[in-house]
Amino acid sequence: MQALLDWLVTLPPAMLYAVLLVVAAVENLFPPFPSDVVVAFGSFVAARGPGTAVGVFLATWIGNVLGALVVYMLGRRYGAERLERRLAGTQAESRDARMRAMFHRYGMPAVFVSRFVPGVRAVVPAFAGALRLPLLPTAAMIAGASALWYGFITYVAFRVGSDWPRLKAMIAQYSAAAAIAGSVLLALAIAIWLLARGRRQAS
Repeated sequence: MQALLDWLVTLPPAMLYAVLLVVAAVENLFPPFPSDVVVAFGSFVAARGPGTAVGVFLATWIGNVLGALVVYMLGRRYGAERLERRLAGTQAESRDARMRAMFHRYGMPAVFVSRFVPGVRAVVPAFAGALRLPLLPTAAMIAGASALWYGFITYVAFRVGSDWPRLKAMIAQYSAAAAIAGSVLLALAIAIWLLARGRRQAS
């Protein structure tokens, strides 16, 4: 990881944008990959050179959305379980069941919120594809969530000054906050759904 960060410092802006695009896309293919740290550092480097916030944001946003749509199409063709075993090397059966139930119940809002939860967001496109959620609404939810997250990383990187450890700590803190907020929203959605179902059954 440190070698990758050191290499980013040496790149011209156009090459840096290209690397950030690839890194943001790879997150969807290899979920353990620490893309947020790499993107934050790349944004940090661009902010201290001739790079622009718009260039960094577009590179990371487009890369992440394209990578997610590739995984969506693979999930649509091969199925989420098979795809996840190939890409992540794991069979998380209980999580698979929860993801399927969540998408069946909540559809597009679940796609949007789940993209903010680490450990879940990388498999969201695969499950959306496997469950045949419509492409355009799914792409819109993924694009909206990615725009918010990478827009935030870019903004902070261009505002934080020259303190990389501070930026890294801030990204970690906000990642945890986003995960908590996303989990709370999903829990509220489940509670509302259960309450509505109970009222329908009672009536």
